[in-house]
Amino acid sequence: MEARAYVQEKDLVDQVNEALAELRMNKAELALRMSVSRSMMSQYLNRKYRSDATELEEALRGWLREVHPGTEPAENAAEMGGAERPLQKMDCYESRDYVSVIGICRLCQEEATRGIITGRSGYGKTFSLKKYAQMPRVAYVECNEAMNQKDLIRRLEAALGLPHEYGTIAERLERVADFLTTASGYLLIIDEADKLITKYTQKKIELLRAITDIAEGSVGVVLAGEPVLEGLLKSYDVRFANRMEFGYKLRGLTEQEVQSYFEGYAVDEDALKELVMRACNKQTGCFRLFDRTVNNVLRILKEQGGTRVTMKVVSEASRMMLL
Repeated sequence: MEARAYVQEKDLVDQVNEALAELRMNKAELALRMSVSRSMMSQYLNRKYRSDATELEEALRGWLREVHPGTEPAENAAEMGGAERPLQKMDCYESRDYVSVIGICRLCQEEATRGIITGRSGYGKTFSLKKYAQMPRVAYVECNEAMNQKDLIRRLEAALGLPHEYGTIAERLERVADFLTTASGYLLIIDEADKLITKYTQKKIELLRAITDIAEGSVGVVLAGEPVLEGLLKSYDVRFANRMEFGYKLRGLTEQEVQSYFEGYAVDEDALKELVMRACNKQTGCFRLFDRTVNNVLRILKEQGGTRVTMKVVSEASRMMLL
């Protein structure tokens, strides 16, 4: 009886989002199947679509019947009545920063060119890059201060699926560049790239530039890191900086984005204001703090069997964190 009651609380949007996660399918692919725009599908599944969605909902129910034979899809949220729906975390919230990061990556891969993405720690840069790294022909490397040139070339080989081979750095560099030239269509995402540049050495960033220079026209590259990355690149490898065709600086979540995230759920006004502050405060607010808070809110609601997000719940969630 309890399981049946839980299923009935889910509306059509919930069921479609769960099916997408189960099938490891994205909204763009589903939009293509439904013959609708990616924007329309994204707005509907994020509960932002305000036009008549009758035809889309019918198509989505038909799709659900195909992927889950024997089950009857729910009606949409408006048709289910005013019952409070339990808060559910989105697998991937398409904020303006997320959409822009994905767009830069797609451009650099499709046009085999270079781009730079910068943002403060916690703004969701790495999350967005790793999402795009799930696409075909994308190699993702996360850097750190302790890496040397051999470490960097080894991680590039591993990300590209190349066998580890011995040889000088120059020989291995050429093998990686030759592979990228032959394979064509790859995108290299170098995250935390600012960790590769110091006033004492620029050899690691120069190694990356050499690879992309050899494979120019065949491979795209995105350098990502803290806001200081742009200045470091201009100071210590101006040749690489001058080759950057696209750039984006993450701006963080907006108040409207946070409000739309909770649209359709039972959230008290004072609790929503606190959540907005955690996401948008210029000094301490960021995507990471917001995400951790939502995780703890969900944990507390599950333990208490509640559905409404109150200020008390948010305060309890805060006590579980180092702010």
